Amino acid sequence: MTRTRKASSLISVLTVTAMVLLPWQSASAEPDARHGIAMHGEPQYSEGFPHFDYVNPGAPKGGVLRMAVVANGFDTFNPFVIRGVAAAGINTYLYDTLMEPSADEPFSAYGLIAESIETPEDRSYVTFHLRDEARFQDGEPITAKDVKFSFDVLTTKGHPFYRNYYADVSEVIIEDERTIRFEFGDTNNRELPLILGQLPVLPSHYWKDREFGDNGLTPPVGSGPYRISDFEAGRSITFKRVEDYWARNIGVRKGRYNFDEIHYDYYKDDTVALESFRAGNFDFRVESSAKNWATAYTGNQFDSGKVKTEAVEHGRPAGMQAFAMNTRRQVFSDPRVREALAYAFDFEWANKNLFFGQYTRTSSYFENSELASSGLPEGRELEILEPYRDQLPDDVFNEEYQPPSTAGKGGLRDNFRTALTLLREAGYEVRDGTMVNRETGNPLAFEILIFQKTFERVVLPFKNNLERLGIDVSVRLVDTNQYIQRLREFDYDMTVQGIGQSDSPGNEQREYWHSSNVDVKGSRNYMGVGSPVVDELVNLVIQAPTREELVHRTRALDRVLLHGHYVIPNWYLAKDRIAYWSFLQRPETVPKNGVDINNWWVKSTDQ
Repeated sequence: MTRTRKASSLISVLTVTAMVLLPWQSASAEPDARHGIAMHGEPQYSEGFPHFDYVNPGAPKGGVLRMAVVANGFDTFNPFVIRGVAAAGINTYLYDTLMEPSADEPFSAYGLIAESIETPEDRSYVTFHLRDEARFQDGEPITAKDVKFSFDVLTTKGHPFYRNYYADVSEVIIEDERTIRFEFGDTNNRELPLILGQLPVLPSHYWKDREFGDNGLTPPVGSGPYRISDFEAGRSITFKRVEDYWARNIGVRKGRYNFDEIHYDYYKDDTVALESFRAGNFDFRVESSAKNWATAYTGNQFDSGKVKTEAVEHGRPAGMQAFAMNTRRQVFSDPRVREALAYAFDFEWANKNLFFGQYTRTSSYFENSELASSGLPEGRELEILEPYRDQLPDDVFNEEYQPPSTAGKGGLRDNFRTALTLLREAGYEVRDGTMVNRETGNPLAFEILIFQKTFERVVLPFKNNLERLGIDVSVRLVDTNQYIQRLREFDYDMTVQGIGQSDSPGNEQREYWHSSNVDVKGSRNYMGVGSPVVDELVNLVIQAPTREELVHRTRALDRVLLHGHYVIPNWYLAKDRIAYWSFLQRPETVPKNGVDINNWWVKSTDQ
């Protein structure tokens, strides 16, 4: 599908906001080369800062960190293509980027491979000046040629995500060996300079005689703090710290990546992985199961303090975990059907009986942040939505979105009545105990695809409730690799999906919601959202000139998505539940984004 716009609607929205100058810029001045950049306003850290506030700059280097991955193995060391399943840690440890984001700001980035950045007030282009000392792990210098190669290969041969993410780049110009410029053409995409800073830089000389998508399990050359030292295909991988790592003394790297080795073992079952952690076979675990957190972390090793458990509060957006409905399938094409199904999910029962009361119901795609919509639209948010009134359900303007609840007096019984009413409006009726289409006689039936066996205890009660409505539901449990492949091919009816969000949404929203990605295999438009209004709101979010305007536009997008009933929201927890063996230590300060094991270290013997 083409990325068309309803020009009159878009212009009417854009004219009420004007582009503003950043505090450090003027309308006539040429841009200065700066050490960092914020999405809106000024970056928090000044030029020459020694380290981020949330790290220990004196953390000792050394030791081994053993980690676990619950998956069905891996078959490639290339995380940038749609083919195969990449080994854990590749993107994090093997490749550096032009800039490094901080974890305690909404969205700011500071020079890593790029020593400085230039961009004018309208952000119509960005220029990166590369550090002279930047090197790949084979000793070759990182040049502008490598940056251009990386951009070109990722946007032509890489995962479709990169084509969407950098779609507004019109030209890439190598100005000299250490200077590269990206032109943006006719766009108000103010996030582009920052997200280009996220570009992983690959060695053009390494890939010169290799096919980018066929590298398989040949360890590639990177530029990051670790290299692959050992692996057993599909079962384990070990990264070894690069002792002469070129960026080890730069402020964005001080106090980070302290382990001499990082080793991942693969487990096919999370229950086995948990028991392996308790036995001391790996060192750090993030717990995703409320039941495990409440019942499994007991015993001598916990009582003695050998293993520590913490629920560490964070301030990052929780995003949306939900039952996601694939609207490419006829069964979910009617929003009334999608809305009706939500009334069969009893979160209150699940939270009490399965989750030990630990969770809060999700009611926004940007949950746990100021970006989440609430109440009825008013003020600036209403102004943004008003031009689309004729294209949107009345509920967007007249009803606050809240996921169905069984907390009231009528409980699940009242929810069933509402669901039946919506299904009748959508053309369904019950015949001999089966919900069927009134005209065709076809039953309302679908499959829920999952890959975590532990999630069956959540899905099966939901299935039972749906069957009480006469809906035929099957649950299909597959291994991780099959799940990934089916997800890439959109080969599912309903699945449990997590849609993460940052505190500064932007270009990645195209990947989630834009109609141009409905038929792009491997895109993250899991629900098949194809709405002209959503397309325009996504563009408005990307073009937001100020933080305040970004918040209003994101809330408007959130509200429209919620009233599209593409998902049945699950729950969230504003804490990181972690367990770790006591020889590991972490910084006292936890940034807004939460726990990051790459800021930890092994306790030295004299501590």
